[in-house]
Amino acid sequence: MKSLHFQLLDGGMGRELQRIGAPFKQPQWSALALMQAPNYVKQVHQHFINAGADILTTNTYALVPYHISDPVFSERALELANEAARIARECADEANRKPSNGREIRVAGCIPPAFGSYRPDLFDAEQLARILSPLIIAQENYIDFWLVETVSSIEEASCVIELIKNKSTKPIWLSYSLQNRHDFSDPVRLRSNELLTDALDITEQLEALLFNCSQPEEMEDAIRLTHQHNASLTLGAYANSFSEVKREHDANAMLSTLREDVSPDKYRSFAERWVDAGASVIGGCCGIGPEHIAELNKLRR
Repeated sequence: MKSLHFQLLDGGMGRELQRIGAPFKQPQWSALALMQAPNYVKQVHQHFINAGADILTTNTYALVPYHISDPVFSERALELANEAARIARECADEANRKPSNGREIRVAGCIPPAFGSYRPDLFDAEQLARILSPLIIAQENYIDFWLVETVSSIEEASCVIELIKNKSTKPIWLSYSLQNRHDFSDPVRLRSNELLTDALDITEQLEALLFNCSQPEEMEDAIRLTHQHNASLTLGAYANSFSEVKREHDANAMLSTLREDVSPDKYRSFAERWVDAGASVIGGCCGIGPEHIAELNKLRR
């Protein structure tokens, strides 16, 4: 096995919380453990550290009204986002103090879709600051950089970048979510149906551009296209293992089933192709657990 060089992200927080028995259900998703039993969140971060992750992502993905309701958001968003960022920072700092660690673990401040995953049709620029500002303010002092996740449209990308730049000087990583294609000869598109090639002008404002929460088969083409557009940009991918090519339900309606064929070994083979295409950041999204991250870590030895 050849040795590859890349930064290793963690995997999916929500499904790992579910696996270890944390409070977990829709619509609150990963926010429920943060609200009721935050010690489980720390356990998940530690599992990914043990697997070899260099980057921990704060557990703030579900801290939006879409998941926790407007009343709870209004009352607790700032407090919960602060707690999520504090836990991630504490886990990273504890690991970094260990002489045996051998790597610096950094913290990515998650900025989630404000209006729900895969829902570019619900995007409302006028409401964006009300929802995301508390998450930015609460995390600012704990994180190393921002990770804007599961971005579904060009408008969403532009508006979120502008909002963060007005409130923070930390670097911005942005991650697009892609349509899952039936025919891989079709062009690569965002969830909004916009062409990826039309969504790359924002790269000059970013430290890194990634792709997440799409099937593993989508990532190689997206990375290759983006690398051709901007060869100096840091690129990455962290796929999910959802079984459906086109999801027919809202994020809050039910749990998506997971593919049985996306084993740690199979996921590693996908990741090798992503690195060959130009990626230097690899990790996992929904359904990709510590066992997958540990397998990816073997590629660096």
